[in-house]
Amino acid sequence: MTTTGGTAPDRTQTPSAGLLADPAPGRTHVPSQGRARGPLAPSGHATAPAPARAPAGPPAGPPASVSEPASGSAPVLAPALGPAGAGALGPAPAPPFTFTERASGAAVVRPAVTELRLSAFGALRGTVLPLGPVTLVRGPSGSGKSTVLRAYEVLATLGSGAGLAEALPDAADRVPEWARPDAQGRRGFRIGCTVDGPVGPVHLDVAVQAEPSLRIVGERLTGPDGRTLLATALRDPGRGTVQAEWHTAGSTPVTRAPFPDDLLGTALLPLRVAGKTPGQRDVLAAAEQVVVGLRSVFPCDPRPRRMRAAVPVGEGRLRRDCRNLAEVLHRTATECPRRHSRLAAFAGAGCVGPVTALGLRESAEDGTVQAVLERPGRAATPLGRLGDGELRYLALGLVLLTGPGVLAMDPVAEVPQAMQTLTVLADGLDRGLDARQVRALLELAGEIGASGHLRLLATVGEGVRLGDGGAAGESVREVPETSGSSGPSGSSGPSGGSGRSRRSGWPGASTAPNVPGVTVVDLGRDRT
Repeated sequence: MTTTGGTAPDRTQTPSAGLLADPAPGRTHVPSQGRARGPLAPSGHATAPAPARAPAGPPAGPPASVSEPASGSAPVLAPALGPAGAGALGPAPAPPFTFTERASGAAVVRPAVTELRLSAFGALRGTVLPLGPVTLVRGPSGSGKSTVLRAYEVLATLGSGAGLAEALPDAADRVPEWARPDAQGRRGFRIGCTVDGPVGPVHLDVAVQAEPSLRIVGERLTGPDGRTLLATALRDPGRGTVQAEWHTAGSTPVTRAPFPDDLLGTALLPLRVAGKTPGQRDVLAAAEQVVVGLRSVFPCDPRPRRMRAAVPVGEGRLRRDCRNLAEVLHRTATECPRRHSRLAAFAGAGCVGPVTALGLRESAEDGTVQAVLERPGRAATPLGRLGDGELRYLALGLVLLTGPGVLAMDPVAEVPQAMQTLTVLADGLDRGLDARQVRALLELAGEIGASGHLRLLATVGEGVRLGDGGAAGESVREVPETSGSSGPSGSSGPSGGSGRSRRSGWPGASTAPNVPGVTVVDLGRDRT
């Protein structure tokens, strides 16, 4: 298990170069056009994996600021991409969606988010979080743990093709408190991620204006070799579009077209790029990898108060709050007895008293079902009589043991499940749980995550420690905390700060046994 800090240099660039400017002079950019909504549509096929390329290094310079006006009439956070090109191009006929797997030893690399960047989002700034198969974000109350999961969920919603208003109904609350508006009263934030997969690590960075109106003012998609594949910029504040450029590498090296300012351009590329040239196929492969990696997500927040009553038998897809836990257990008992038996063993490891099976009681009168714990030599215990921690433990275990077909989520139907990695987001994983239950959950997540089919990103309080504060299994390092960093409004850049540092882990904190394969990102308590 490794423990890292959550603060690192930003990937964004200087205001003069533009937030999403090309990191290397002379390289071309790449965008698209038209409005499309909903899940990923059939697209141009992805190419076979390219030869190994050196990963792109982070662009130099501090991030752009929302309060720092760009040159000309371009709004803040939007780069100047040059003169507008030809008008919008209609969607071209596209072959079926395909993915070529890249083998890494014996493992197959499936699209998965491996890094999350919050340049300025809520209380976090200049923060880069590495994400492994099982990642715990640890810290005291108010350190920004829930903000990390919220940023991930926003990117996932945008990646599904949803509009910005749907993804960010709380956009104004996500603007950093220290962000100052510019002369036009504009403020916003920036978030991004890296999605690794068949084509290598692909970087996505998005700049959002939250005030006075909600819109995406800049987006950049960068390939594994550092080449900018897609870039968008807000050229005319009076229009509801951004100017987009995407890589073509044919007779015309760059294609330009207007793009809606309330949708993620990367999610629209599969609908707009024909995939006829090698450059277009590179763009499609990168965009599809990002969309698949982001969309395969299930935010889980079990609410014990809602899980105690008997429920009607329906389609058996677990909801976010797990209120229909008994209904889903009824389905697993019928359709997958092996997983159901394993969940019963899991219940016995974390619930009070011996458990022989997970039983069900169906009512002939109203068609409802109630789950019970079968006990040896005594009456069964209805789940409604369990403690809050035991119910949360069971619900989280069920999520880890099942998959997209059992969870109430929108999987990428165009891609086989064997090619997808489900990411579970769990805020307050340790809420109401003891050390034994936390360990059992993490061991289960690690075991399933090792196959590459599931990843867990969860938040825990500062009292949860895995390992012994620097003993075997936990890597402890000091992480500098920055202050006064720039967000989408005009404060100083992230390079400035107090220089204070915090060692991950605190004396006196309760300790859970070490669990291999768990990455702990410590946000620290000295954030200002």
